[in-house]
This record gives sequence, C-alpha cells and structure tokens, in this order.
Amino acid sequence: MSEQTATARPPRWVIWLPLVLFLGFIALVLIGLLRPADRNVASALVGKPMPQFSLPPALPGRPGLDSKLLANGQPHLVNIFASWCIPCRVEAPQLGALAKAGVPIEGISVRDSTDALQAFLSENGDPFQRIGADDDGKVQLALGSSGVPETYVIDGKGKIVYQHIGEIRPEHIDLLLGKLKEATE
Repeated sequence: MSEQTATARPPRWVIWLPLVLFLGFIALVLIGLLRPADRNVASALVGKPMPQFSLPPALPGRPGLDSKLLANGQPHLVNIFASWCIPCRVEAPQLGALAKAGVPIEGISVRDSTDALQAFLSENGDPFQRIGADDDGKVQLALGSSGVPETYVIDGKGKIVYQHIGEIRPEHIDLLLGKLKEATE
C-alpha cells in the first residue's frame, strides 16, 4: 500500500467552504447596510404613571415642579431642557407656539445655573408655567430620558402617553397637538 492511498483526501466541497462563508458574511453586511435601522426608541414608561418627584424652582420667584401637579385633570407637556443644549434653542420657537395655542408646558432644567437659565429664556422665550431644577439629573434618569431635549405628553391623570426624543421641529407640532387631544379623551 502506498503512502498516498493511506491518507484520506478531504471531500472536494471543503475547498469551497471558506469562499462560501466569506460570501455569506458579505451578504449579511450588505443586508444590514441596505435595510434601514429602526431609529425609534420605545420608552418603557409610556402608559405608566409619571415617576414621583418634587423639584425646587430653577429660578427665583418662579414655582418649581412637582409630579402631583401633573395629575390635575388636564394634559401637560413636560419638556426636559438645558441652557447649554443647542437643540433646545432649535425647539424654542415651537414650544412658544404650543404655549400660545394654550398648551400647558412644564419645564425640567437639567444641570443648569440660574444665570445661564435666565439668559437662555430671555434670548429664546419662556413658554413654561413652572420650571423645576434637576441639578443632579435624577428626575431625568427616572424618566428614562437619554438626553436633552425630550418632551413628554402627560394625560390629566398623570400618566405618560407619549415621549418625543430630540428637539421639537415645526413638523412635530401637529403630532404633539394630536397626542394632547388624545390625552384629554
């Protein structure tokens, strides 16, 4: 018996296996690149009561914000913002328009100073009925907020019915007004 016949040869398809695996990998990468990812972040708190909190006033002579005030029978927008936040400046005109339309807007100012906040409101308008100071970000975290700005629609019973991540743009006003209308029903 010769030495060549003693060693078994691998099947012919084994030679093609690395190429097939490589092509499969390329196909998966292309599918991932061509199929758009879902960029919507589902909030775990939508449909649940607003977490309990009581924030001191962010500005002297203005009321702070207590979650109990949000269960007064009417819907509210709660906007998490900061003076150092560039997108918060972008959404300021839309918040002003919502306030002029009669929407009660409550603010939560995150990690801000009184002087910077006053300057921000003077420059961009003040649509807020109350502004609570969340100096350590605990309320922001309790709401599951990933950053600023974020806006929540709260129904008259204090339940979160919608979370808007990012700045409010003009095209979002009708959506928010619709969510507020749904929150009254």
